Amino acid sequence: MNRYLVLIGLLGVFTACFSRQPASPPPVQAEPAAVPEQKTAGGQNRNLQRSIEADGFSSKGTIQAVTEVPVYSRIGEQIVEFNLVLGQRIRKGQVVVRLNQAVLQDKIARGRAELEKAEFQYQSILMGQGYKRGELEKAPEEIRHQARVNSGYNTAKAALQQLEHELTYCTITAPVTGAVSRIEATLFDAATPGVPLFYIVDTQHLKVCFDVLENELRKFQKGARIQVVSVAYPTEVHEAVVSAISPVVEKSGMVHLEAVLEPHPHLMPGMTAIVTLQ
Repeated sequence: MNRYLVLIGLLGVFTACFSRQPASPPPVQAEPAAVPEQKTAGGQNRNLQRSIEADGFSSKGTIQAVTEVPVYSRIGEQIVEFNLVLGQRIRKGQVVVRLNQAVLQDKIARGRAELEKAEFQYQSILMGQGYKRGELEKAPEEIRHQARVNSGYNTAKAALQQLEHELTYCTITAPVTGAVSRIEATLFDAATPGVPLFYIVDTQHLKVCFDVLENELRKFQKGARIQVVSVAYPTEVHEAVVSAISPVVEKSGMVHLEAVLEPHPHLMPGMTAIVTLQ
């Protein structure tokens, strides 16, 4: 009898353990909080992409310098100082090249000797006409002028002044602020007048050149603002203002436009850029 009671008790326990329990509802997950939108370069780029999609206009252009200035030597002398490298930033008035002064210094010394000789001849002519050495300036201007011409004084003085002026050409300074874009000469070369030593590109004045279809020209006018994104820095958006519109439609149906860019350290002449309407 006791064994029957134990078996009945065990059966009740197993029945209670395997009986189906009602499933508990899944826990409710809280929705993530909205993150406030940040104005980043990536956000600007997305806004630009939406603008392109909405307006339907984009064009590939090229960033160019408004001016590229060649730097020349006015005299033919040997280059004794030339420490420029490609891309070097220089400022207006900075000394960039020096030429050998030895030849000119010798010419100046001879020129001064010629002037002294002519001056002595000038005094001799006046004294020969009865004027004393200390009173030569009392002679009439017409007589003194004739004496200077006959003595060669005027010629010698002008030649000396020319040589002294040429001496200043041995120091060459940068005509504009910018960067060295091309180098044509090297140290110890003989500078040739009329042949550029190097070129300076004005990086403070840039423009973007691009073409638009004839049927899109109505969207543009001088003063219109556009957006420019360089291929090298696609996350940076720059603004430009249309400054020039070609009056000629090419055979391909394209019209050439130019827009002035604000200078930026990442913008360089020759860069490829994507242009869109603002």
